[in-house]
Amino acid sequence: MVGSEHTLPGPSALAYRGASRGGGVAAWHAALPYRGRFTAARPAALSALPLPPGPMPARRGTRPLKAWRYVLFVHPALIACVARTRVGPLRDAFWAAWDRERCVWRRGAGPAAGRVQLAPGGAHVRAPGARIELAFAETAGIECVSPSGSAYGWTRKQAPLPARARVRLGRRERDLAGHVLVDDTAAYYERHTRWLWSAGIGRTREGRLAAWNLVSGVNDSARESERTVWLDGTAFEPPPARFAADLSAVGELRFQTEAELARRLSLGLVRSDYRQPMGAFSGRLPGGEELAEGLGVMERHDAWW
Repeated sequence: MVGSEHTLPGPSALAYRGASRGGGVAAWHAALPYRGRFTAARPAALSALPLPPGPMPARRGTRPLKAWRYVLFVHPALIACVARTRVGPLRDAFWAAWDRERCVWRRGAGPAAGRVQLAPGGAHVRAPGARIELAFAETAGIECVSPSGSAYGWTRKQAPLPARARVRLGRRERDLAGHVLVDDTAAYYERHTRWLWSAGIGRTREGRLAAWNLVSGVNDSARESERTVWLDGTAFEPPPARFAADLSAVGELRFQTEAELARRLSLGLVRSDYRQPMGAFSGRLPGGEELAEGLGVMERHDAWW
């Protein structure tokens, strides 16, 4: 993974400091998992645990910090994502855009990603043949702190946020009004970590604005997980959902792949096998609401880090 130095933005940019020995495990570990509004008071047992918006150590014991910000934009004519990541000292960036009207697919990663920037309320890509500008107003979002072996992981999800996009793919440029889902994560995940993930935005048959974040493999306890469904801005935690092995479904949501971002990296001790198809969803959300339309991503990630 390569790229320039960055921090993950939010209400306060995440910062990083030197290594931590990870003391006092019993007290905070017993308080996990925890789920709540990002701005709400956390349990007292977590007060000594380094968590955003404060700085998190670059390492906890032998585990390097794995951190990223990922922004998914959805509009009936376009699905796009922009991300920056870090694993210890390594940096990476990637983006992808799928023009559903013209069937035009553009993407970039690593040295070929071009200039990728993420800041509070925005994401920007400058690359040969492509330009993406996203603007949105952030909210507190839902945070989750989960155990990961003897360490822990933190994540925050915001959705569905109204967003403006100015996108140029090839010679065509246009302005679109859609929505985004924002994923901020900072975690000391185990050396070998695997997960399945689904995120999307759409409308129910009753006309309600819907978004979802479903996962299996990380932050996925039976309760107090990162799983979230939003209906007209109100969030609730659904029960665990089963993913199809071929990523064609999650729970009662069916998925049709239209384009796919796939990457394999091997950089010494860090290896990653990543698939993220983009496309359309149909069926029922957790909780029973039926989608009239839904767009987003499925994901499979197998990482040694």
